[in-house]
Amino acid sequence: MISLQGAGRVWRRLDVTVRDLPLGLLFMAAPFLPGLRGHGTQLGDLPTHPLDAPAAVALVFEGLALVVRRRWPIVSLALVACGFALDQLRGYHSVAGAALPLVLISAGSHLERHRRAVLALLSLAYVPLAVALTRLGSGGETPTGFVTFYLALAVAWGAGAWLRSMRAEEAERRESVAAEVRAAERARIARELHDVVTHHVTAMVVQAEAARYLTAAPERLERSLTAVSDTGRRALTDLRHLLDLLNPDHGITTTESAHPRTPVVGRIGTLVEQTRRAGQPVDFTEQGTPAASTGSADLVAYRVVQEALTNALKHARGSRTSVRVQHGEREITVSVSTDGTGSHAADATGGGRGLAGLRERVDILDGEFSADRGSDGAFTVRARIPAGGTS
Repeated sequence: MISLQGAGRVWRRLDVTVRDLPLGLLFMAAPFLPGLRGHGTQLGDLPTHPLDAPAAVALVFEGLALVVRRRWPIVSLALVACGFALDQLRGYHSVAGAALPLVLISAGSHLERHRRAVLALLSLAYVPLAVALTRLGSGGETPTGFVTFYLALAVAWGAGAWLRSMRAEEAERRESVAAEVRAAERARIARELHDVVTHHVTAMVVQAEAARYLTAAPERLERSLTAVSDTGRRALTDLRHLLDLLNPDHGITTTESAHPRTPVVGRIGTLVEQTRRAGQPVDFTEQGTPAASTGSADLVAYRVVQEALTNALKHARGSRTSVRVQHGEREITVSVSTDGTGSHAADATGGGRGLAGLRERVDILDGEFSADRGSDGAFTVRARIPAGGTS
C-alpha cells in the first residue's frame, strides 16, 4: 500500500493544473447541492433565478477556469470575472460566485506582469456591472453596498499581493543563505588548497635544493630525489581528494575508498616523517587516545601541524622543531615549537596568511589559537581544539 507521505510526493509532482482540477470541479458541482442552491453571493437586489442553460456557461467560467489559475492567472481571472458577471446579471446567485475572491487572491499572488493594468481594467469593468445591476433591480441596493463589495475584492487582491511579497522575500532569503554557503565553501576550499599545496611544494623545493649539493654522493642523491617524487605523488593524491569535494558525485574507486578523504590525526606521524626527510629535525610526541568522534577537530589539528612545519621548512630550515599532540576526552591540544638556532629562524612566523586561516578554523570550533615568539627566540604555534564538533 502507498503511504500518505508517498502519496503526497506523487501529488506534488503533478502539474499545477491537475492539482487545481478538483477545486474547479467542486465549484461547478456546489450550486447543485440542495443546501447550497441559491445561497451564493448576491450583488444588487435582483430576485434569485433558477439554474438554466446559460447558468452552465457561468458555472464553467467560474469553476473550470480555476484549473488554470496558477498556470495562466490573467486567463483564469478574466473567465471567472465574466462568469461572475453573468451569474449576477441573470440572478443565479450561485455559490460558485465565491470563486471571484479566490481567483483574485491567486492572481495577486502569481501574476508577474501587467499587474497594475489588470487591476485598473477590473476596476473599470466593475462600474458598468454595478450600473447594470442597479437598473435591472428595484433600486434597493445602495451605492454603499457596491463600494463595500469592491473593497472586499480589493482586500482579496491585496492578500494575494502580500503572499507574493512573502514568497519573494523567502526566495531572496534562501538565495542569500545559498550565497553565504557558497562563499564559505569557496573559502574552505581555498584554505585546503593553501595548506596542501604550500606544504608539499615547500618540501619538494627544499629537497630539490639539497639534491644539488649531493652529486658526489649518489646514494644520498637517490634518496633525496626519491623523497621529491614521493612528496609530489602525495601532493597529487591530496589534490585529487580535495577536487572531489567540488564534485560530490565523483565515483570513488575501491583504492580511494580505503583511505579517508581528509587527513586525520593518525597521519601526523607521516607528516612529521616527510618533514624530516626534507632535512628538518623534528621531535614528535603524541599522548592520550583519540576520541571515538572528533568531528572536524582531527582535520584542524592536522592542518595546524602542517602549516607550522611548512613555516619551519621555509623560514627556519635546520632548526630543531618539536611537535606535541595531546588527546583529551573533549579536545585536542597541539603545540609546534621551532627554536631560533637554525638559518632564517627569525622569519619563522611566515607570511601570516596560513596562520590567519588556522586561527579562523580553530575559532569556528570555539577553540583557542596562538602563534608567538618566546623570550628564548623559539616560535610556537599552539591550538586547543574542542572535539566532537561539526564534521
